Amino acid sequence: MNISECNVNNDTIAAISTAQGYAGIAIVRMSGNSSLDIIDHVFTCKDSCPSKRPSHTIIHGTIHSENVIVDEVIVLIMRAPHSYTREDVVEVQCHGGIIAARRVLRVILDQGATLADPGEFTKRAFLSGRIDLLQAEAVLDLIQSKSERCAQSALEQLEGKLSIIFTHIYDILLKINADIEATLDFSDEDIEIDILRGILKPLSEVIAKMNISLATWEEGHLLREGAMIVIAGKPNVGKSTLLNLLVGKDRVIVSPTPGTTRDIIEEGLILDGIPLRIIDTAGLRTTECEVEREGVVRARKYLQNADILIYIIDSSQTLDSYDLENISHLNPKRTIVVLNKTDLGTVVYPVDIQGYSTAAACFIKQIGINDIKEFIKRTICVVATRSQHAVISERHRHLLLQAKKECETAVDLLKSLKTDAPVLASCNIRAALEFLGEVTGKIYHDELLDSIFSRFCIGK
Repeated sequence: MNISECNVNNDTIAAISTAQGYAGIAIVRMSGNSSLDIIDHVFTCKDSCPSKRPSHTIIHGTIHSENVIVDEVIVLIMRAPHSYTREDVVEVQCHGGIIAARRVLRVILDQGATLADPGEFTKRAFLSGRIDLLQAEAVLDLIQSKSERCAQSALEQLEGKLSIIFTHIYDILLKINADIEATLDFSDEDIEIDILRGILKPLSEVIAKMNISLATWEEGHLLREGAMIVIAGKPNVGKSTLLNLLVGKDRVIVSPTPGTTRDIIEEGLILDGIPLRIIDTAGLRTTECEVEREGVVRARKYLQNADILIYIIDSSQTLDSYDLENISHLNPKRTIVVLNKTDLGTVVYPVDIQGYSTAAACFIKQIGINDIKEFIKRTICVVATRSQHAVISERHRHLLLQAKKECETAVDLLKSLKTDAPVLASCNIRAALEFLGEVTGKIYHDELLDSIFSRFCIGK
């Protein structure tokens, strides 16, 4: 008999929570009011059935379908509210591989469970109040971490350290708004200077706290997305050779023929805990070849968005206006000009490149590579501190900037001492509170949740 015919709550979800592939075990997770009923129906074990067992019990047995054994498994019982979702949760550990978990999941779905959407388990944890939206996003950051440093930052956020900061700012603004609204009782009288100062001081302090959090955005960008290192220069100056040396393998074809690289080639690297995206680009030159010309266009686009630029020059050839023109458009603080091919003789020197960091190099002898790495480290350290702490994302930054703008407008209004200043300032503070509420999830809408949780994998 199908469990769904027995008044089962169709809101029970299930999914495979482990990555597909060959492994020792796979996990099928189920959450919802009918989880225990469903597992009772498809699981056979010694002694009492799972629904009769206490929370956090581990049971050995078999999953079956119509008296046919599907797999030998271990079942974990986590009763509400002591589970990830604060619902009844059942996890089935079956054999790994491609087929076993799918068979177990199919049996569970056949009994009335619904296949979970991406991130739906974490979404339920948020909706049940177990975690806030900042912590939910940290789960995804942790899963997608590319380095130990990324993972540690995500754990800090998952533990609630970023939530504490935003909640503290939110609570202060609530009190400030209450103080402002208290002055409305005296709207026909002048606002006393002492009262005004009592409001402006904490409001200015809130803006300062916002600035501190905003300052972590660029580091967050580097940790989550990786610093984009773009290698550029004219054809045949050693761009592809440098990429191969940085990543430690022959990733790109190297040839003495100019124009070998015609498209963007990307490779990953971890340097001092920061994930790097090393980008090799087409040689910058004027060409009649349509394919190579498109490669040059793409190269220039990447130059505009790079976190760090490595511009390579053949130091054995006279420096021309084309190189100087290209370099002049690059950010000196984030650009290193590499004078390569010093083994062929040097006619270009650091003094010829004013205002930019430089490094003499001979890639075929692996000379200058450490200097380039040190420049990358120094440049990254401008925005990436060595201390472990939670850092804001682009979503947080966008909302925090809007909240800060509302607070700054409120400050200007209150300083004006106009009769209607408290009323207008209160509106600005309430708007700021809404933006902050969206950061933590105190205020949310379906579109916001969909945009966040749709990026999760199914089963988390």
